[in-house]
Amino acid sequence: MAVALAKEDALAARLAALDLPQGGFTRAARAAAVARLQALGLPGKRDEYWRYTDPAALTAVAPPTAEASDAQGEVPVFDGLDRVKLVFVDGVFDPARSDDPTLAGAEISRLATADAADIHWAQGIYGALEAAGQNPVPRPLAALNTAAATDGVLIRVTARAARPVNLIYVHESATSDAILHHCIKIEAGADLTLLETGPAGARFNKVLEVDIAEGGRFHHVRTQGRDHARRAATHVFARVASGALFKSFTLTANGALTRNEVVIDIVGDDAVTHVAGAALGDGATGPFHHDDTVFVTHRGVRCESRQVFKKVLKHGAIGVFQGKILVKPGAQKTDGYQISQSLLLDDDSQFLAKPELEIYADDVKCSHGSTTGAIDEEALFYLRSRGVPVQEATALLVLSFLADAISEIEDEALQTEIFTVLEGWLARHKA
Repeated sequence: MAVALAKEDALAARLAALDLPQGGFTRAARAAAVARLQALGLPGKRDEYWRYTDPAALTAVAPPTAEASDAQGEVPVFDGLDRVKLVFVDGVFDPARSDDPTLAGAEISRLATADAADIHWAQGIYGALEAAGQNPVPRPLAALNTAAATDGVLIRVTARAARPVNLIYVHESATSDAILHHCIKIEAGADLTLLETGPAGARFNKVLEVDIAEGGRFHHVRTQGRDHARRAATHVFARVASGALFKSFTLTANGALTRNEVVIDIVGDDAVTHVAGAALGDGATGPFHHDDTVFVTHRGVRCESRQVFKKVLKHGAIGVFQGKILVKPGAQKTDGYQISQSLLLDDDSQFLAKPELEIYADDVKCSHGSTTGAIDEEALFYLRSRGVPVQEATALLVLSFLADAISEIEDEALQTEIFTVLEGWLARHKA
């Protein structure tokens, strides 16, 4: 009872501090999200899916202070690619720094302005996928986002997009509390590549809802990094129809606390979904706690899902992986694969894993595994014996360890960009 009352009080204080939008086409979704949130309460350390991660900094009324770091020495991500840039500064869209959205060859609007209308194509997506993703695991911070988000992008693609869309998140204020909500609709046979970069704010709460129709293709690559003191809770909710493709890769470096949740509902037959991530944490530059929580539900026949997550940790950094594959009755011929691995570069770091399978069909192929280890001493000796300095040899072995996750990115140019970012981070964190 005391815990419930404490959560109720914390939620009341959090909501009181927010100026909740009334909404136009999102009005009903926002009201439903507030009701869900009041039923759930804010997450606490005693909740099953928060046992490894303390959500206090993510639920506090005010965000902890996080200064924007100097990006000196870092290579700008995706700058060499032909893409359409949409820039958000501390959670607010900045048209002056952004490209013309029409160059993407897709219908793009801004949530802050589109929500003045009572009718919009995103009405069937905004808050709907998030609401469905609350069962069987509650995700209160996502419900908070649906209720409170004031900005974001709404992207509808009816064919192959002319260029990738790059959402760039700029952090300037040390006390910024950015809340963004994006809706993506991939029509039948359409194709979109979405890129995300930047630290966004001192604290960041983001929801991305993706609805992929039959035969649609969605590629998602994002990098989270730079600012050491930032906190973030991100959520991806995807609904994948027959013959559709969903692929998402996340690279995380730095940050005091990052919680990335991905919830995928495979509703059609012959669909493919891949979720991958690579994280690098160095506690010498400040606390590092990185949590990947993934839930994939198979409802269709002959569908494939992959979860590939790798973490490299040192100087007291902490990595968490919670992944589940749920195979519903009738989802025969399911091929589900899940792997989570960590490379600990010292004895002070930790990797906490909770892999799960729940299967209600009898003709499936599902597997999961989780390992934790140190640098292979024989491989390190081999490189050293051929004249490679120890720091360079270690970097090569780290890159080799992360390669499986990065290979989940289909576009080779994007793979190259990610390897460049990794090499830069390793060069700056040699000690």
